[in-house]
Amino acid sequence: MRYNKHNFHKHTFCEFQEVNASDIENLKLNFKSKSGSSYYFTEKGLYRLSNHWGRAANCRWRLKPISSSKTNNSDAKIGYANWTDFYPNNDKEKLFYVEVNWITNEVIFQHKNNPNFQEHFMVRDALATAKRIQIIREVLLETNWSKYLTFTDLEVLRKEIVTLLLTTDETFIKIKQNFNQNGTKK
Repeated sequence: MRYNKHNFHKHTFCEFQEVNASDIENLKLNFKSKSGSSYYFTEKGLYRLSNHWGRAANCRWRLKPISSSKTNNSDAKIGYANWTDFYPNNDKEKLFYVEVNWITNEVIFQHKNNPNFQEHFMVRDALATAKRIQIIREVLLETNWSKYLTFTDLEVLRKEIVTLLLTTDETFIKIKQNFNQNGTKK
């Protein structure tokens, strides 16, 4: 499906890139939503000025910040996305996969139509993706899950387990059972 100014807001996933206010200062405001978001359409895409990102009605729109700081939903930010950056969104289909930033331990979901998608990632529906993200965060940020495993390097074990959580449909319990008491895979 091709998205444009008439249908981009109907059940879509999109990752907007934050831009500076100077990028829209010469553009005409095309639409203002009831929630206060402003939209500026161009031939290639759209700019959105909003203080709320994430879930927007029936859409999932994420803002990638200019800096490494987190998006604060009380501050209005401007994001830009090409029409080709919009993908279909619903809760039932297997549309999402999980991405991990191994440096920051940030865990996010992405759409399978994203150009960075790799075939070895497991694609899940929205609920299963959210559950998997929760487990991955637990493995990356906590230690209780490793209580009964013997290992020499927790970071190596974390990476192996998270990789399996990203690329298989195995349960967390089953993945842990596949590691013996030495923390190595059976």
